[in-house]
Amino acid sequence: MNTIGHYIDGQAHADSNRAQPVFNPALGEPVRQVAMASRATVEQAITAAEAAFPAWRRTPPLKRARILFAYKALLDKHAERIVAAIVEEHGKVWEDAQGELQRGIEVVEYACGAPEFLKGEHSREVGPEIDSWSEFPPLGVVAGITPFNFPSMVPMWMFPMAIACGNCFILKPSEKDPRRR
Repeated sequence: MNTIGHYIDGQAHADSNRAQPVFNPALGEPVRQVAMASRATVEQAITAAEAAFPAWRRTPPLKRARILFAYKALLDKHAERIVAAIVEEHGKVWEDAQGELQRGIEVVEYACGAPEFLKGEHSREVGPEIDSWSEFPPLGVVAGITPFNFPSMVPMWMFPMAIACGNCFILKPSEKDPRRR
């Protein structure tokens, strides 16, 4: 049976410590299994994200947005495959899975506007000899733990905005429907 592993630092990473089945709820049968991350695997993901952060935070927002535009194009190109994966692992009907993917794509589209919303603001003399400004620096390594009920949409609510803003992101999807989206 095919095992879904982990993707760390641009590489597939198998963690054979333990695995559990992933079921197709419509059939009640296992369709693959997912490797459960060991502490060492989680630490490896954190270390890789920390190492990538200095260069990523220095990447101009326009370049980050271009990467997200390319990601959106891939989502559009492979939409049927993604929807089929949601249907198989989650058990949603096709139309619900399509709607879920579309809501996620909308956030990716919004994140593509990062060069505009990361500009910050400056107001002169908001008080006597007081200027005010805002800046939006990256925070660092951030993580998202997502539920089983929206396996595509909820992760896309998280990571596109995080990476558009210059952060590195670690995703822990639900073990019930874990396939990479």
